[in-house]
Amino acid sequence: MKTLIKDVALYKDHVITEHQNIEVTDSVITGFPTSPQAGDYDEVLEGRSMLALPGFVNTHTHIAMTVFRSYADDMQLMDWLEKKIWPAEDKLDSDVVYAQTMLGIAEMIRCGTTSFADMYFFMDDVARAVEASGIRAALSRGLTGVTPNAQQALQENKEFYKTWHGKADGRITVMFGPHAPYTCPPDYIRQVVEAAGELGAEVHTHLCETKGEVDSIVKQYGKSPIALMDELGLFDCGCLAAHCVWVDDADMDIMVKKGVRVAHNPGSNLKLASGIAPVQDMLKKGIVVGLGTDGASSNNNLDIMEEMHLAAFIHKAHTLDPLVVPAESAVNMMTEAGAACLGYTDIGKLETGYKADITLVDREGLHWYPKNDSMSLLAYSANSFDVDTVMVNGKVLLKGKEFTTLDIEKIKAEAERTKEKLFSAL
Repeated sequence: MKTLIKDVALYKDHVITEHQNIEVTDSVITGFPTSPQAGDYDEVLEGRSMLALPGFVNTHTHIAMTVFRSYADDMQLMDWLEKKIWPAEDKLDSDVVYAQTMLGIAEMIRCGTTSFADMYFFMDDVARAVEASGIRAALSRGLTGVTPNAQQALQENKEFYKTWHGKADGRITVMFGPHAPYTCPPDYIRQVVEAAGELGAEVHTHLCETKGEVDSIVKQYGKSPIALMDELGLFDCGCLAAHCVWVDDADMDIMVKKGVRVAHNPGSNLKLASGIAPVQDMLKKGIVVGLGTDGASSNNNLDIMEEMHLAAFIHKAHTLDPLVVPAESAVNMMTEAGAACLGYTDIGKLETGYKADITLVDREGLHWYPKNDSMSLLAYSANSFDVDTVMVNGKVLLKGKEFTTLDIEKIKAEAERTKEKLFSAL
């Protein structure tokens, strides 16, 4: 199967070049021909007025939490978790998780996302949804060492890795998901490290999300969550760390040394009043930072472009420095850096030999005029409704702003049905 994306503006090597062509053969980008002949291709996608970018990467989600969207708002993190979310999660089942995951995947595809990292429960059902939908994902079973099913959950993560890692034409990778230092005592973290090491898996965890969490860990163990996880060997597995809001220079030095990648969730951190991560300091030190939406319940949507806007705007206000997180840096966090956060080496760029995960953004909206600087317009003016076409692994999942493979009315109906089922059990 050979596809041509014709006469498109191309985001490549951190710049945008007009009137380019992209050739895709099966699942891979195979070139940028200057004079392509339409007859040589099975499908030609018209790119005029479009901007082609590497598919957007959402580095941190709890995707089935779409079911809790608008269920519990305007609360601090621990009150939100302990009083509302955790009791409701006890009633989740595979039916609810599959339906809500399909809803979240559809939302992400519509917003230009081609890959996401997820940590939650009933992960076989999440993987089934990923396989059926055509999206790419790095999945982990959420693990809490303080619950009665801690050992069972760890075994489930092992089996999940053996069953799903590398499946769905390579679109699914599996990580281990220790929730956080305040829910996973040191002995349990050591077990996770051992299990991940045996399988060659990486880990996805929450670190330093709130000041209260950090203060509690320091009081209990005499060191920061970052220093504690380093001592326990968690970072030696390869680590994607969500949030990292309350980190200092000593923490960041450890993160640089151990190659910890950060999933920055500005929307969730603001809504839950967790604080603002020192992203500019991380970037200056060479830490890889991507963007995440967290659960839809903690941010109200899975729109990664909105996170890009927040990353660009918030950190300027936070530092009172207009040069903080300039436009291209924000775009990079959504694409190349996001891919690196998930451990991918063959997506995140529009390069020959890379997987054909491509998002086309329509630049004909009024907010794209006058066309002074497309990079700046992308970072500050564009929105997810501009996303026109989404391709993953060479397969078109969205075209002309319409889904090509998903039955959206069925997905919405199933999301509503399973929401009613869950809440009727509370």
